[in-house]
Amino acid sequence: MKQTTPPPGSPRTYRVKSFGCQMNVYDGERMAELLEADGIAPAPEGEDADLVVLNTCHIREKATEKVYSDIGRIEKAGRKAGKKPMIAVAGCVAQAEGEEIMKRSPGVGMVVGPQAYHRLGDMVGKAAKGERSTDTDMPEDAKFAALPARRKVAPSAFLTVQEGCDKFCTYCVVPYTRGAEISRPYSELLIEAEKLVEAGAREITLLGQNVNAWSGEDDKGRSVGLDGLIRQLDKLPDLQRIRYTTSHPNDMTPGLIAAHGEVGKLMPYLHLPVQSGSDRVLKAMNRSHTAESYLKLLDKFREVRPDIALSGDFIVGFPGETEAEFEETLALIDAVRYSSAFSFKYSPRPGTPAATMEGQIAAEVMDDRLQRLQASLGRDQHAFNTAKVGTVCDVLIERKGRRPGQWLGKSPWLQSVFFEEELAIGDMVRAELVSAGPSSLAGRLVERAPA
Repeated sequence: MKQTTPPPGSPRTYRVKSFGCQMNVYDGERMAELLEADGIAPAPEGEDADLVVLNTCHIREKATEKVYSDIGRIEKAGRKAGKKPMIAVAGCVAQAEGEEIMKRSPGVGMVVGPQAYHRLGDMVGKAAKGERSTDTDMPEDAKFAALPARRKVAPSAFLTVQEGCDKFCTYCVVPYTRGAEISRPYSELLIEAEKLVEAGAREITLLGQNVNAWSGEDDKGRSVGLDGLIRQLDKLPDLQRIRYTTSHPNDMTPGLIAAHGEVGKLMPYLHLPVQSGSDRVLKAMNRSHTAESYLKLLDKFREVRPDIALSGDFIVGFPGETEAEFEETLALIDAVRYSSAFSFKYSPRPGTPAATMEGQIAAEVMDDRLQRLQASLGRDQHAFNTAKVGTVCDVLIERKGRRPGQWLGKSPWLQSVFFEEELAIGDMVRAELVSAGPSSLAGRLVERAPA
């Protein structure tokens, strides 16, 4: 898409603030590309933008109120600077709240859901004329064809392959904010992956709410699952790493498990949410697995890839969870020994079945359980990192570290690795992991390019 000069009254600069999951990060990048294709430039660091896009997430507690708080801060900063910034609310809160955002916040000019952001440019044009607009449609035709071509990207790039969810876990708003499960076409994904690699990506992470539910047809009309897509991406000569997230246990296939032992570019890392170690709680959550079936699934991955790093998601304090059921979750954690994990206190999301269930857990009980759960997870993450000390592996350098002269990269197991040597973003270096902390490791350069 050819870059243009914005018409009079349009914003000259923008800033996209993305919250929540990696899918939102991807969507934020795509919205930025849309705006730049319309001639709107990213605001310089430290300067206020003419247009601020709040790309929201609805998973966390009080997400909606935090959006209104952000809107108020943006408006206050604008008044202080003597200007009125254009504000767009995008993402899952936009989808859930819709016109209510317009009613509560007169300063918001646009509300756009995650399936409609490809029309953001048109909405900006209307806002420049003083017209406010809301678009929370979920059209069946894919938005991706309307997005501009990928340009310069980070060494590690995201590629959305699947959106939406049909699982209807009783605590989750995703089926309502992202819609039903939809897989992007196989050929479209191969083209975008090639463009990402041409633009500088050395690693691609395939994204989806249930990424392993992706399916398509290849150029010969044969049915292809996520493992088939990964095997095709493995053929891209300049692509060095492949990852995928987030998976659902119900959609895990023998082919995808086998790919972890057969595809060299597929990294030894798996994020597979479990949420609880109690079968009764899992059933109340409408999860389709049991603790036992989940553990057996992980055993299959370890069988084909013994060094695989395992990650998961946990919710503590789900309605009705007893102390004994919580201890079943701790027992599952002890059995798995995760390399990393995400953990949350249950928070009721309006419109979900769990929000009206009996047995809502007191806040102080959830706080205590979360602290105990995170202590177990932190113990295992540190142990996993420590076990890797002395290992020589490839590390992809992604950005500068916090201290001057420091660089940060990712190991094959998705660990953060810090270096003090002079490096550059995009370098793939051979390194020895020399010391471990709770959440990162220190690396020593062995050679700049792996053989």
